[in-house]
Amino acid sequence: MSRVGKYPVTIPSGVDITVVDSILTAKGKHGSLTLPILDDVTVEVDNGEVSVKPVKDSKKARMLWGTTRANIANMVKGVSEKWEKTLDITGVGYRAQLQGKTLVLSLGFSHPVEYPAPEGITFTVPQQTQVVVSGVDKQVVGQVASEIRSYRPPEPYKGKGVRYSDEVILRKEGKKK
Repeated sequence: MSRVGKYPVTIPSGVDITVVDSILTAKGKHGSLTLPILDDVTVEVDNGEVSVKPVKDSKKARMLWGTTRANIANMVKGVSEKWEKTLDITGVGYRAQLQGKTLVLSLGFSHPVEYPAPEGITFTVPQQTQVVVSGVDKQVVGQVASEIRSYRPPEPYKGKGVRYSDEVILRKEGKKK
């Protein structure tokens, strides 16, 4: 059983955390995030650390103990240094470009795929075959990267498609004569 909740979250300099009416707010140089705190756990901020404790010894309280601590740690990292996901595009003629805040992808369809940036998300295109999705909220960054990948997931025979930069594609051998 995981005991992630036991460890306090250290607050880096430049990040301000407040708890008011069961709502935790984290403010940093990149933005602010809020997290509703459920009644099963208590959150205390003191000496540059945030600690989470379960209110009672029920199964739900123990589950929320580690989850709440992990969510707070993700918020602190997001407001202090931002989350990033890098996508690689592989295939002949497959490319990405940025038009304002809209990501335009050429993925072998008869039309370009346009993906407008949601609030709090920024796209950067360092190369035509690479897209970096960055933002404060870890969940939103992962969701946007997943939606972009779902337009053309990597296929196992030639490896064409959109994949995460750290993803390994298991390649298959083609037909034999």
